Amino acid sequence: MADLAEPLLAVRDVTRRFGGLVAVDNVTLAAPQARITALIGPNGAGKTTLFSMISGFLKPSAGAIRFCGDDIAGEPPHRLARRGIARTFQIVQPFAGLSVRDNIRVGAHLRHRGREEAGQVAEEVSREVGLAAMLDRPADTLTIAGRKRLELARALATGPKLLLLDEVLAGLNPSEIREIVPVIRALRDRGITIVMIEHVMQAVMSLAEHVFVLAEGKIIAEGAPVQVAADPAVIEAYLGHGAAARLGAAHAQ
Repeated sequence: MADLAEPLLAVRDVTRRFGGLVAVDNVTLAAPQARITALIGPNGAGKTTLFSMISGFLKPSAGAIRFCGDDIAGEPPHRLARRGIARTFQIVQPFAGLSVRDNIRVGAHLRHRGREEAGQVAEEVSREVGLAAMLDRPADTLTIAGRKRLELARALATGPKLLLLDEVLAGLNPSEIREIVPVIRALRDRGITIVMIEHVMQAVMSLAEHVFVLAEGKIIAEGAPVQVAADPAVIEAYLGHGAAARLGAAHAQ
């Protein structure tokens, strides 16, 4: 049984090498229960590689990954899904030949073998993410925003304790981002722990309670969003002075 003081997810001294390349270098981070934690940093920093290790698609070269008190490093994705870890992917690829309903039902079948029961879960999840009116549409007719919601819905249908969101806001316009931010916040409010990789910094400032910054495979800063946005190392490596000033001004309003 997990220690009540232990975070739901704890990554400790994790490294991943690809031959001579160190993509993730001795990374330590934690995600407390029912909180939103953000992982930011420039492209190529190792963020998605880290997600792939947490979700079982890659094995760490070194270090430990603990979930609910158990060391899960190296477990395959299907076993981690049953433990309660779900993730979305940067490149959204729905099952094009299926309806929105059946795409979500695929995720629900992880815990609900019956078609009718899985269908009920699909309907509940579709309402949660704003797809209820599109359940019978072919998935390949959805807009980018709709496909992002569908990717989120499929992950939610597995009944996760931990949800890894990999750039779920990428490609959305400002109004679409404003519409999906409350959806993500509501998931946190009902007890799902969220770790999100995101480049839309206004959304990170609005949603995340704690931020880790990854650059060249290493954590270079962590803290509350406003603290991280003002960190000179983060400004130098990622944000730039103009973006940091805009974020600081927006947070102060």
